[in-house]
Amino acid sequence: MMVTNERRRDFPTPDSSRRIAPGSAGGRRRRAGALVAGVLGTLCVPSAALLAQTEEPTLEVLPLEEETRLALSAAPEHLRDGAGVVALTADGFVTVRETRNGFTCVVNRDHPLNRKPTCYDPAGTAAILPKVEFVGRLLLEGVALDEIDRRVEEKFASGEFVAPSRPGIAYMLSAEIRNVDPRTGEVGTFPPHLMFYAPNLTNEDIGASFEAMREHPWLPFVGYQGPHGFIIVVVGDPAP
Repeated sequence: MMVTNERRRDFPTPDSSRRIAPGSAGGRRRRAGALVAGVLGTLCVPSAALLAQTEEPTLEVLPLEEETRLALSAAPEHLRDGAGVVALTADGFVTVRETRNGFTCVVNRDHPLNRKPTCYDPAGTAAILPKVEFVGRLLLEGVALDEIDRRVEEKFASGEFVAPSRPGIAYMLSAEIRNVDPRTGEVGTFPPHLMFYAPNLTNEDIGASFEAMREHPWLPFVGYQGPHGFIIVVVGDPAP
């Protein structure tokens, strides 16, 4: 997924003097807050920078059954039976099943090591899913991230990629989100969350603060600023 090119602002390290039991409610909140703050930092880094500190990895294609299960884990249970599924295979994306309720689930890969199960409503399926598939295909072909960013920008400029036509939602409720931290090159996770379409909105527009989100991870923030930007709201604890 294309990200804004604005300069990243580093986060301070968590205050280790505040020792809270990891299993306590406070410990979970602090852990979620650190993850939210850290991931927000990565959303201010161009995609190509995700490879700057590490050797270039290879995208792993999962068995179709596992890819399908992972994609559907993004949706709330009441939407899974009727949701469509698009899955990445060694030959590209295939439609595993058509949607019966307007929602389409996919494992979004915007980096060779990332796996981000996402379930889009009809507006997101129409406007955002084509870009997800485009980026995934290029990663499968081994195209460099900076070149992928350039091609995505070209498609926005030409009007082939557009913002969603109306407000809407993408669900990311999976406990198996895999996300690379560009500051360390390490693969981590992220808590289940909701994403509301917010084209060209900024964190400044909504008063988002890194420090506030570290303490209160349920506060909304803007991710992927631009035509495919989202207001993101964390709704669950991070996976163990």
